[in-house]
Amino acid sequence: MMAKARHLRRACQIATAAAVASLLAPMAQAQQGATGKSFVENFDSLDRSFWYVSDGWNNGKHQNCTWSKNQVRVENGLLQLEFAERKTSNRNYVCGEIQTKARFGYGTYEVRMKAATGSGLNSAFFSYIGPTDKKPHDEIDFEVLGKNTGQVQVNQYINGKGGNEKLVPVAGGADQGFNDYAFIWEENRLRYFVNGKLVQEVTDKATIPSNAQKIFLSLWGTDTLKQWMGAFSYTQPTTMTIDRVAFTAMGEDCRFPESVLCTLD
Repeated sequence: MMAKARHLRRACQIATAAAVASLLAPMAQAQQGATGKSFVENFDSLDRSFWYVSDGWNNGKHQNCTWSKNQVRVENGLLQLEFAERKTSNRNYVCGEIQTKARFGYGTYEVRMKAATGSGLNSAFFSYIGPTDKKPHDEIDFEVLGKNTGQVQVNQYINGKGGNEKLVPVAGGADQGFNDYAFIWEENRLRYFVNGKLVQEVTDKATIPSNAQKIFLSLWGTDTLKQWMGAFSYTQPTTMTIDRVAFTAMGEDCRFPESVLCTLD
């Protein structure tokens, strides 16, 4: 009887250990400080407890506009980020940006958006963490540069080091209609997709960010970064429009039918 009890106790210990191991396995893949969970944002409203709206500052001398909450609005299920002429204390233009308050780790990041029109502008969907958050500068980007909206630039930064740019064609023009951009971020692989098509795959771990990051949507301009974004030329207000943004944590099923995860083998 005692032998049988010992056998049952041992079996129970093994089962418990296996269960704990299965719970810890996903955690081993999660970055420290990653607090964000899977979500799909369709912008029926703007949840200020989830999104932070940049307002009253800029990112430096290269940026010719001031972030303004007045350039951020939600209408008819769409997020509108506007670039317009309006003088502030140190800039002649205003622009819009939102960012998540939570930080996200490995998983699938997706946006459906229409870029703004205008040379010298940048319509961006990206993840970022940096010195203001007391972390190294890590970043994963989709950026439509106004000098040529027939393409989108993908790039990533690791501890402030970039140089991983690739320009990808966007059929019909990124500012002429909605397009789907996604990246799947894993510990040892980073894949970029445009309208469901794989356009870039990174497998060198030295060029894959590792720190949990916030999700950003932003529209801004420059007078100085002409070679990269084109000569700034303003004629009228212009808008970057976002229909949907989503994050799916690694290992979870796709959360909406149009997700790139639903089409992967």
